[in-house]
Amino acid sequence: MKYLIAGLGSVGRRHMRNLIALGEKDIVLYRTRKATMPEDELAGYPVETDLLEALKKHKPDAVIVANPTSLHLQTAVPAAEAGCHILLEKPISGSLEEISQLESAVQKSGSKVLVAYQFRFHPGMLHAKKLISDGEIGRVISAHVHFGEYLPAWHPWEDYRQGYAARADLGGGVVLTQCHSLDYLPWLVGKVKSVWGFTGKISDLEVDVEDTAEIGLRFESGALGNLHLDFNQQPPAHRFEVIGTKGTIKWDLSDGATRIYRASAESLAISTGRDIKAGGEWEAYPLPEGWERNVMFLDQMKHFVDVVNGKAEPICPLEDGVRAMKLIFAVHESQRTEKLVHLS
Repeated sequence: MKYLIAGLGSVGRRHMRNLIALGEKDIVLYRTRKATMPEDELAGYPVETDLLEALKKHKPDAVIVANPTSLHLQTAVPAAEAGCHILLEKPISGSLEEISQLESAVQKSGSKVLVAYQFRFHPGMLHAKKLISDGEIGRVISAHVHFGEYLPAWHPWEDYRQGYAARADLGGGVVLTQCHSLDYLPWLVGKVKSVWGFTGKISDLEVDVEDTAEIGLRFESGALGNLHLDFNQQPPAHRFEVIGTKGTIKWDLSDGATRIYRASAESLAISTGRDIKAGGEWEAYPLPEGWERNVMFLDQMKHFVDVVNGKAEPICPLEDGVRAMKLIFAVHESQRTEKLVHLS
């Protein structure tokens, strides 16, 4: 199979390295040469600067869209129209305006789209998903996410003020850029019914986008949720907690483990009037030995290669990426109107 990679910043290069590690060598690079990283590892691969010409000339089977957020759909729509399968970096766009064009192109050509929410491939997330689905903590009552990172530390080799996350014209801002939890929380808990959001440029960072957000969710099940996102926290922190009628699940990126507390038999007996056998202590599901961060990206790429080869359907399809986009812009609408936003 032939792969075209659009965007050769840090994530584009990670995807390229993982493709090569999986034995895929037929790779074409579509780029503007604005990347701030060394050129050495790109040597020897064909480079194109005109997307339509690249699609026509090389006829790739798949396109990896890893350029700035504001350029995603300018790349993904022509790729879908050409019948290419697509690994589309999150978020899928900087606006909702052209998403219908991508949906139409995909429907017409039959292209498969995998939206690159890599945390769906994290072992801790997968454990949490199974525990919740199996009813191990009962009915979910509430869920909470805290995700804070110091933006200048992301890419120390470049001026953070010039990166896409810091710039409105490139589709930046903490809600768009750190939207992982707006994908995985509904994936874990269920569809969202309504949203409120407070956002603002509050820190001392030199950015022209919001750098802090507090978000509230009401799920269709009746459960409630809240998320904190920021570009300022030092040291960084990324964790979530899901509280159910029979226990609690916690996950923390610092060690990657998922922990579950099953309510004690005594407490459940008091609340339900029934004699129930349960744990009453925390149980941990640690990461596999030797696991490191790139493994989830590598597993994501393995899955995408299977999608391209017709062996799998996308775990995170375009539909889920669009759903996350609607949540993102519901947060912004709530901030703008100072009202609760209901999702259809």
